[in-house]
Amino acid sequence: MPTSKARTERISFPGHDGGMLSGRMELPFAGEPRAVAIFAHCFTCGQNSRAATVISRTLAAEGIATLRFDFTGLGGSDGDFGNTNYSSNVEDLKAAAAYLTEQGMAPTLLIGHSLGGAAVLKAGSEIEGIRAIATVGAPFDPGHVVHNFGSTVEEIKAKGEATVVLGGRNFTMKRQFLDDLKETDQQERIAKLRPAILVMHSPIDATVGIENASQIFLAAKHPKSFVTLDNADHLLSQVEDAEYAAQNVLTFAGRYLNLPEPKRPDSKEDEVVVELSGDGKFHSLISAQGHAMIADEPRSYGGFNGGPSPYGFLLSGLGACTVMTLRLYADRKGINLTHASVKLFHEKIHAKDCDDCETQKGKIDVITRELTIEGDMDDATRQRMLEIADMCPVHRTLENEVKVKTSLTD
Repeated sequence: MPTSKARTERISFPGHDGGMLSGRMELPFAGEPRAVAIFAHCFTCGQNSRAATVISRTLAAEGIATLRFDFTGLGGSDGDFGNTNYSSNVEDLKAAAAYLTEQGMAPTLLIGHSLGGAAVLKAGSEIEGIRAIATVGAPFDPGHVVHNFGSTVEEIKAKGEATVVLGGRNFTMKRQFLDDLKETDQQERIAKLRPAILVMHSPIDATVGIENASQIFLAAKHPKSFVTLDNADHLLSQVEDAEYAAQNVLTFAGRYLNLPEPKRPDSKEDEVVVELSGDGKFHSLISAQGHAMIADEPRSYGGFNGGPSPYGFLLSGLGACTVMTLRLYADRKGINLTHASVKLFHEKIHAKDCDDCETQKGKIDVITRELTIEGDMDDATRQRMLEIADMCPVHRTLENEVKVKTSLTD
């Protein structure tokens, strides 16, 4: 589901062992990014988890380009998951940062979910230029993940490897994974971090307990912040929980990344530019007089519902013109208009069913407006305001003869 003012590009880049890692770069659809971030997904999840997708796209919509990718051996990335470990995830993060830096997009923000959160806490001190780190449901000790292996831990130690069922899928885990976790000293590592740290955690997280957030927060030096993700599960499986986390990251990033003001699309004052985004069937990017917008169609029509439909924009223009016209008239006549709103509906009806239409055959378009006017005025003034609503310029344009001239350009 595309987020307004964001677009997605598929990318691949070399991981820590040379294998190609699969990722998606979430970008603001117009203008240069205000900052660049990397999202590290949860243990065995992937770049397409709800948390990774929603948070990355929300950041991109506000100008923070965000890379989400599959760690080695997961999703579309090369490699054997059985040969990976916590340290290899950190190395993959460093490889992702190096790739972005080569592209002129050096990251300054890291976001990590669950074990990915533990990974960014380590990588944050090893990637030059990182100014802020945000964790979601992260364990204080990366070794916490081992509790998901159950009794299989002893089999891994005895035989060197064993099959572990995680999230309904089978994974081969090797002894080196367990050995690697023993070599981490997260307490000291977090204490030495220089970037600002945001810790987000749900008090009802049944996978990684809330006490982990307390340990991370207490170990970290200022500047640091904590946000509780009330009622959220560990995976942020509800969209509203992922969106809430994303908004908190945005607020946090705005304070510590010194973000420049959002850049407006390059369009002239009297010009509107619209183009297909390539993300979905109808998803379209609009640059209207320096303002960025999205047009789309509802899911029932094959779209993503990523923005208003073309008719939605048409009704919006008429509605905006209506209330603006009422405001101007009230100010000019000294009328106490405290509020004006209008609801608009569009439908097509048979011409024969219209009593006051000149067209007699086929179907015609009917736009219905329901106007609400508030203020201290008599009935005659209210009736005059209703007449003025029909005089708005867009209304007149729609009811007058309109010609649309189209030409091809190079």
